[in-house]
Amino acid sequence: MTRSVLIFAKPPRMGLSKTRLAAGLGKTEAARIARFTMSATLRASLDPRWRTRLYTAPDQMLDETLGGLWPSSLPRFSQGSGDLGTRLTKGLREADRGAVIFVGADTPDISRALVWQAFGHLRRHDAVFGPARDGGFWLFGLNTGTRSPSPFSPVRWSGPHAMVDVAANLPAGARIARLPTLTDIDEAEDWAQWRKTKRTG
Repeated sequence: MTRSVLIFAKPPRMGLSKTRLAAGLGKTEAARIARFTMSATLRASLDPRWRTRLYTAPDQMLDETLGGLWPSSLPRFSQGSGDLGTRLTKGLREADRGAVIFVGADTPDISRALVWQAFGHLRRHDAVFGPARDGGFWLFGLNTGTRSPSPFSPVRWSGPHAMVDVAANLPAGARIARLPTLTDIDEAEDWAQWRKTKRTG
């Protein structure tokens, strides 16, 4: 079975990513946190057991390495235009046939073991979610045979209904597995809560 991981992320640079986080913490701190979570994502996503692709925006950033943060060997693709659902659908249509996993670059606790666990679930399930504490998801995986015409639309993104909406777009009777719930760092409150959890846990 071919396994693919598609990372959807913008470069961790001021003004390009983490705009909601920047509103609470400032652009410099938001860019620093974005680089931290991007690094965690890459450590978890690069593995010889699967193929990894980076989908980024804007297109002029496709050849960037960001000082070595993005390995030059990592294949880059344009996210394209449209809303998040349209861009994710583009990635799905371009992916190799087999098990396809989507991740963002917002989850500091993502790990290679969790990604491998997700692929394990896809041997027995049609889809897998890594739920986020805000009602969204930090990972979504799908088998080729489960691809609906538009699994990512309609979806109420950036809110508490994103995971429920994507699940509702799957075929009736689809077998869905879940990974542990993790924190996505989208706003200042998320960062504060994650740091508090690390200090106490």
